[in-house]
Amino acid sequence: MCDIVARTGRHQQRYEAGCRLVAGCIPFRYKNSDETDEANSEKIIEVLMINSPSGPGLLFPKGGWENDETVEEAAAREAVEEAGVRGELMGFLGYYYFKSKTHQDEFSPEGVCKAAMFALFVKEELESWPEQSTRNRTWLTVAEAIVSCRHAWMRDALVEGFSKWHAEKMTGTG
Repeated sequence: MCDIVARTGRHQQRYEAGCRLVAGCIPFRYKNSDETDEANSEKIIEVLMINSPSGPGLLFPKGGWENDETVEEAAAREAVEEAGVRGELMGFLGYYYFKSKTHQDEFSPEGVCKAAMFALFVKEELESWPEQSTRNRTWLTVAEAIVSCRHAWMRDALVEGFSKWHAEKMTGTG
């Protein structure tokens, strides 16, 4: 049983110019490539993806950004609710637009969404979380995640956003 309750409903949902505003993240961690010799091992980046109850393929945690929170708080909340992870938001990866078939409403009749995506360095994996009965989480290499991504915009966030951000962060050019 989970003590955290997922938010539901659209009464506090933010909109901007006909777009539903969404916040999400790409949760990541480092894994040593060679467990026997940590001093010389290369760190492999793994990203956490979740399944969707509504279809095949894997997703990154994301959801509506609400009026009573910052976009960063919304991204962190979605990571807890959907993937059961907590961590540190390390970088803003960009805005990504997509069309939602299930979230068309009077404020966004076309179902257009604008997602603010962040890199989340995972520090804690929760044993129970609000959506664990409908979602499984899977750690993948970036290459595996690219192939597994259900949506093209999430693939773009991973390749154009996260991978470039991480490369710049590691070389100190960002």
